[in-house]
Amino acid sequence: MLTVGMIGLGAMGEHMARNLAKAGFLSALYNRTTQKAEKLGQELNVNVAHTPEALAANVDIICLCVSRDEDVMEIIHAIKDTIRPNSVVIDMSTVSNHTAKKAAAILACGDVDFLDAPVSGGVEGAKSGKLAMMVGGDSAILEKVSPILASMAAHIVHIGPTGSGQATKAVNQIMAAGINQAVTEALTFAKAQQLPMDQIIDVISGGAASSWFLQNRGLSMTENHYPAGFKVALHQKDLDICLQMGRDSEVSLPITSQTRDDYAQLIAQGLGECDISALYSLKTNLKTN
Repeated sequence: MLTVGMIGLGAMGEHMARNLAKAGFLSALYNRTTQKAEKLGQELNVNVAHTPEALAANVDIICLCVSRDEDVMEIIHAIKDTIRPNSVVIDMSTVSNHTAKKAAAILACGDVDFLDAPVSGGVEGAKSGKLAMMVGGDSAILEKVSPILASMAAHIVHIGPTGSGQATKAVNQIMAAGINQAVTEALTFAKAQQLPMDQIIDVISGGAASSWFLQNRGLSMTENHYPAGFKVALHQKDLDICLQMGRDSEVSLPITSQTRDDYAQLIAQGLGECDISALYSLKTNLKTN
């Protein structure tokens, strides 16, 4: 059986690691915060590596889930000299397609395969193992590791060559920005009409305007509760990537730009670690000012 190491134990990565362990694949963990890795390693009965280099030397597959492009490249440069030939690195972070291509090129020099495999579905999807995964890279490599990915994701789609997974995730993040704007604006309007919010959310969730965001965040946001499912600061980072890709492609993204700027206001208010549904607080506050 292929052995798997997990690098990155944040809000998503921890639950991915749990599902890999549940399926019997996980053999090693690494996280910058060593205490967190050691606690989870003890719970799951898997080894804890104290450096990425050590982890890379002892597994067949590396699953990577970190926050930023710089973090991905730091890990790639760290492991490139110790990772074994014919290993596979699966990057489930959300970064630019340029970073994915650069990481793949570096690893290819050591006969290591690379898949960019960002995910969607939030913390809930990571917990349940029902994420959607969009994959760029060699389809034969994807087939090789598909049982591993299936322990974390319920819907896995091969998009195309390296970088296309991240480009697809950019589409997802742009769409999430628009949905966030539409839902929070509509619920602000509903509140101004003095409508019963729970009933509004219930009936609209059964119709054509329904969305995962409305169903899973609608009620909590109207109660001024913003659980850290998808953090404002992380979505802002993703939207910066989308806007740069848009500029490179000469595509205008006005809603994405507005959402990025709205998130900057939320971060300035100390809400960067809150769920993106905190946008509702900004709209209701603007209405009363």
